[in-house]
Amino acid sequence: MNAATTSTGAAALAAPTAADRQRLFDILLEQSLQFGDFTLSSGAKSKYYIDVRRTSLHPEGSLLIAKFLFPVLRDAGVEAVGGLTLGADPIAGAVALWSRLQGAPMSGFIVRKESKAHGASRRIEGPFREGMKVAIIDDVITKGGSALTAFESVRDAGGDIRLVACVVDRGEGGPEEFQGRGVAFHSVFHIREFLEGRV
Repeated sequence: MNAATTSTGAAALAAPTAADRQRLFDILLEQSLQFGDFTLSSGAKSKYYIDVRRTSLHPEGSLLIAKFLFPVLRDAGVEAVGGLTLGADPIAGAVALWSRLQGAPMSGFIVRKESKAHGASRRIEGPFREGMKVAIIDDVITKGGSALTAFESVRDAGGDIRLVACVVDRGEGGPEEFQGRGVAFHSVFHIREFLEGRV
């Protein structure tokens, strides 16, 4: 059966649209954005927090994130995507599945915060190999800390890092951190899109 005539095939072949972007924005706004007093993983204080995991683990949100990241990853020649556990994990899984549906499969991998002390003692889990063309992904990038930890681990393991990508850039130096290392950076949204008229 021609995939284009099936509901699954039609969805798989559809490029992301402006309506898709608005829908993902709305899910992030409803599920992920919170206001209050927060301490970020970087140690900085903030009056807002965007917990993208509440969207990347949402059935529709997960699909839309993958749909928007996939073309950028494909154009960068990426073979596998992953990042530091936990924020990157659901995104890597969603991208791996979506890429297979698109006919351009990319593997997913997980970077542990530290190597496990048993089994194969791997820091990187999944079908990763030396020389693989990869992207480092994260849910939110602030100053780049978590993604930078993953970046260094993958680089040290011989990965060919083509791109760093995230769902939301908090606009606090993350892109510049990676661009200064000669690696392209991409985000689906900038935090100011969510804060305009709300703070």
